[in-house]
Parts: sequence; C-alpha cells; structure tokens
Amino acid sequence: MIWDREHECMERGELEALQLSRLQEMVERIYNHVPFYKEKLDEADMSPEKITCLSDLQRLPFTTKTDLRDHYPFGMFSSPMEDIVRIHASSGTTGKPTVVGYTEGDLDIWREVMARTLTSAGMGKKDIVQVAFGYGLFTGGLGAHYGVEKIGASVVPMSTGNTKRQLMLMEDFGVTGICCTPSYALFLSEAMDEIGVDKSKLKLKYGVFGAEPWTTEMRDTIERNLGIRSTDIYGLSEIIGPGVSFECEARCGMHVNEDLFIPEIIDPVTMEVLPDGEQGELVITTITKKGMPLLRYRTRDITRLHREPCSCGRTLVRMEKVVGRSDDMLIIRGVNVFPSQIESVLMNLGMAPHYLLVVDRVDNLDTLEVQVEVARELASDTIRNIEALQRKLEGEIRSTLNIGVKVRLVEPRTIQRSEGKAVRVLDKRKQ
Repeated sequence: MIWDREHECMERGELEALQLSRLQEMVERIYNHVPFYKEKLDEADMSPEKITCLSDLQRLPFTTKTDLRDHYPFGMFSSPMEDIVRIHASSGTTGKPTVVGYTEGDLDIWREVMARTLTSAGMGKKDIVQVAFGYGLFTGGLGAHYGVEKIGASVVPMSTGNTKRQLMLMEDFGVTGICCTPSYALFLSEAMDEIGVDKSKLKLKYGVFGAEPWTTEMRDTIERNLGIRSTDIYGLSEIIGPGVSFECEARCGMHVNEDLFIPEIIDPVTMEVLPDGEQGELVITTITKKGMPLLRYRTRDITRLHREPCSCGRTLVRMEKVVGRSDDMLIIRGVNVFPSQIESVLMNLGMAPHYLLVVDRVDNLDTLEVQVEVARELASDTIRNIEALQRKLEGEIRSTLNIGVKVRLVEPRTIQRSEGKAVRVLDKRKQ
C-alpha cells in the first residue's frame, strides 16, 4: 500500500538534503519572477544565496490569503501564461477568490500525490472509484479524478449532487471506492436508508474523505453505516489541492508529502515556530511547484506534527486531524471553541452528527446555542425524557468547553444538509 517507496520511505537525512536543495531553487525562482516575493525577501534581508540550511526557512516571510487576493488574478504566478495549463480558484464567499495556476509539471505532481493517497487507502487498478467531490474551479473533483487514473483504476466522475443517481450508479457499476466530503458520505448513508437501497448489493470497500474537519466519532458512524474503511486526506487549493497529506493503514495521523511540501507549526499570535507535538497553525512551503510556488503559506488550520516512526514504514512526518481554523475559531466569553469539540461530545453520547452552533450577543454577553437533531425514535419520546437528554448534553458540553451553553433539540432532517462542505456555525455577531 505504498505508491512511491523511494520518497515516502526516504531516510531523514537524505530527505532533508532534498528539501534544502529544492527550497533553494524555489526561493531563487520566486525572487526572480514574482515582484511581491522579491520585495518581501529584500525587506527580510534574505536573498536566495543566504539560504544555506533548512532552519533558514524560519527567517523567511509568510504568505497569507490576503496576499493572494491583493495580487488577483495572476500576480503571484512565477511562470508565463503560455506555460500555465490549468487555473483553479478557491470557493470564497466574499471578495475575490484566490487563484491558482498550474504548469503541466505541477499537474504531474498533483497526480503523484493523489496516487500516493489512493494507494494508501487500499485502492488499486481493479477498483472502480466514484468521485463525488465537486468538479470545476474547486480542486477536489479533478484532483481525485486524475489520481484515480494515475493508479490505473476506473473513475466515475459523478461530482456532487443528484444523490439518487449517485446511489444507482454505485450499485449498477459495482463501485468499490468513493471520494467526497465526510458530511456527504453521511448524507449518502442516510439516503440509502430512506430510498431502501440494499447495502448487501453494494461492493463499496473504501472511502477517501476530506475538505472539511471531521471527528473520529463521525468516522466510526460513516464506516458503520456504509460498511467501509475510510481514510482521511488533507489539502487546499493554494498549495496544490487534495493530496498534501494522507492517512496510511495505521491511521495515526496524515503523512505530509515532505519531498514536495515543507510543513511548520506556528503560534498564530506570535508567529513563532513551535516544536513537534505542540498545537498551532499549519504553515506550508511548496518546494517543487512552478506555476505558483508559495513560501510559508499560513493555512489557518490548527493541528500538530509528529515524527515518531510509523508502523507503515513511511518516514514522512504526520499531522493530526485538523481541529479547526485559527480564523474560524469561535471565541465565546474568552474561551476558544472549535465545532469539532462539540461534535465529539454529541457523538460520544450517541447523537447523530447533525448540528448547528448559533452564536449571538445578548446584553453585551456572548451566547452559544447548540441545535442538535434527535433520532426518529427519540423524536416521539416524552417531554420529560427529552428535557433530561437536553440537560445531559448541556452538562457534557459545558464540562468540555468550560462555558455554559443552551442545547435545543430539533426534529430529524431539520438542519440543512450539504452536498459540499457542511455549515456548522451561524455567528449572528457578524451580521
């Protein structure tokens, strides 16, 4: 279950030598071809020839999403447009999207990292893989698509939506693997029960899920409902798309493709680099991309890095599941709150992972209401039992977050489902 043993299992010293060489080439490229980076590097007094060891990376400037938007659309490209063969853009809800350009070589790298990802999930040439990530400017669909083709498997380019057709083709084509968001995988499993799909007729074995944070408890529910083994992946459009990191069969973190991307963890306030094992914001430097290389890109995703040996044999560093984003983190009465913390509590108590966090400010005091769907068998329960469940949930969430919350139990199917990334927060303080 290893696609590229040479690079995925490279000895650490050899890997770091490769990283340094590629980092030096990349910095020279952006210094000479991207005016934004030349100005930033000159301000830091860090011309390319001053990079002599990997630790020099910490002396280089950061890149943010605002930088990308300020240079919209093509100001961050380091290749001429005649060499750019693909353009993607992030799905921003306000302002201009962030634009990413790929050379043919960049697309080859993307195919490579997704081949590593899918192989690690157990997929191979004999599999039929349904891609239910969105296609188009979003990178998910095409990234998974070309990865499936790279390993020689058969791809069903379904994209998102049309759930009944998704399920029909899954059964008729004998689909063995599916790629989508975890929330959509859960939605599909619900739809199977509603439509009456005979799960024993499905050949589904593997699920590769990403594009949004999801808890271990949600993974257990998906695997139980669909009868599959699921694998977590991580990526973002600005870096390359899906495939930046991936889980192996040990499922003790996602291996970062370090021969292509250098990860760091920083304190999002002080921006100091943190040691392995400490939680902070993930920063990534691309060291092989040509179309739009990024130097120390602040992902805003909160995680940890671990370098202990992995039983799978890979030597690549592992990142934990993303618990939230530094820019989406809720601050309720001075307490940092991530939706994943609440999801974990709900699922440990047997609730379905369909919830909405409603944040408001009443009389200058922040309030948090957790709307939670109850199962059909509970919806008709007595008022006394419903109130007891509500109090229990409030107590467990309060114990986890150390702040008081109000839980409101709602009817099944009340909270809106998403065929893409799930919406977990409604912050009325921003309205």
